[in-house]
Amino acid sequence: MLAAERRNLILETLRRDERVLVGTLAAEFDVSEETIRRDLAHLEELGLVDKCYGGATLADSRNAPPFKVRKKLNVEEKKNVASQVADLINDGDFLMLDDSSTCYFIVRALHGKKGLTIVTNSIEIILELSGTREDWTVISTGGNLNQDVFCFFGRHAGDTIHSFHVDKAIISCTGLNLDGQFTEAGMENANIKQAMMSSAKETFLAMDSHKFNKTAFISVGNLSQVSTVVTNADPGPQWRELLNEHSVRLICG
Repeated sequence: MLAAERRNLILETLRRDERVLVGTLAAEFDVSEETIRRDLAHLEELGLVDKCYGGATLADSRNAPPFKVRKKLNVEEKKNVASQVADLINDGDFLMLDDSSTCYFIVRALHGKKGLTIVTNSIEIILELSGTREDWTVISTGGNLNQDVFCFFGRHAGDTIHSFHVDKAIISCTGLNLDGQFTEAGMENANIKQAMMSSAKETFLAMDSHKFNKTAFISVGNLSQVSTVVTNADPGPQWRELLNEHSVRLICG
């Protein structure tokens, strides 16, 4: 097993259990404890875990890891979600996309569409689309620059978003819980997503399956504000029932 694969599995365990022990992981992966310590040190450098005596805990969810880190996590799951979202987009649609790494993969999956208009606060998305599609209109929100997350936020960004009316807002989240609340690590991100939802006819919540049964720092909204949840795996009967209660379409593959 490659180190990157093992580290992703360690993160999955942390998301589920919130704490891991070096000895337990070493036995599970049949590697030395020193190898696991190096894995945890690497994940700590990325801001994903906090090392503690004998193991590690999941890092404070209020501190979102940098975009360059998030872009490398759960890539296949995000590509799966992106492909499914692309199937829901029509030529000529007016869209808003947030600064999530999931939306970065979504916009890459949209290249076969014609005549799209995209409003985004993500610098990565703007760079991805720069000079690639003459028949698309790409609009930046502007605003205050967050250099870690590589996006714009703040009042100016929110005012720009509120000035438009689009067909679909496509957003992701840090966690979705069984109270129907989807949540984010930071207040600025939450404010941007709320503005996008209020400016769209319908909202797609695009998220990999690791985010079910998670709660982050601040609430963004409730499932009643969402038309469709797109994910990479069936979340199970309890979630299907909850989504049906809120009249939310579930698309999973």
